[in-house]
Amino acid sequence: MTKRTETVRVPDGEFSLHVWLPEKGSGPGVLLIQEIFGVGDYMAAVADDLTALGYVVAAPDMFWRLERDWSVEHSESMMAEASDKVSRFDWTKGEDDLEAALDRLRELPEVSGGVGAVGFCFGGSLAYLLAARASEKLDAVVSFYGSRVPNDLDRAGDITVPIQFHFGGSDPYIPREKVAAVEEALAGRDDVEFHVQEDGGHAFHNRTSPLFHQPEPAARAWALTEDFLARRLPVR
Repeated sequence: MTKRTETVRVPDGEFSLHVWLPEKGSGPGVLLIQEIFGVGDYMAAVADDLTALGYVVAAPDMFWRLERDWSVEHSESMMAEASDKVSRFDWTKGEDDLEAALDRLRELPEVSGGVGAVGFCFGGSLAYLLAARASEKLDAVVSFYGSRVPNDLDRAGDITVPIQFHFGGSDPYIPREKVAAVEEALAGRDDVEFHVQEDGGHAFHNRTSPLFHQPEPAARAWALTEDFLARRLPVR
């Protein structure tokens, strides 16, 4: 897997876009949206999984306005620092940055075919907001346990791209009744898939963190993700 760093330019600055290429060198694009700990080992591990499937993967540095290229280990001791980053994050400018990163991904010469987005935790919320903002630029979106999704259901009607949601039924940060509200708001739509791992807590997919990782729900959710991407964002 080849990795490099591109630059995304916006009107008031620029930031890093970390790019991973599949073995054959080209393929559909996936915008990989970080969780609260930055673009670190976990995002690199997910990028490895996605490039193995044949995708060109690009992860933008979403915290660049606070601290450039910041990432920390997934531990209890770093939770406060990571949570502070999220509390100071400008969601309006963040959406602008995310769409700019998507546009940059679409411009990469190695990207052939469609383009999708996959986000986790903080990034799961951003993936949902990107789907609402820029459905016409996307072929598939996967949102893992985005805690802001239940609070932004007024934007669900703007989503026209196929989207898959994953939640944990035992997530202390997203109560089960809020998960049910998201499911109810999106029920009956052919372009929406909704999956709850009832035994899953928050960030259950994060295999780099003993604090969060739950292998069984993680494996089930990732199998569903691979199937969804294969149907909605096929690698030729």
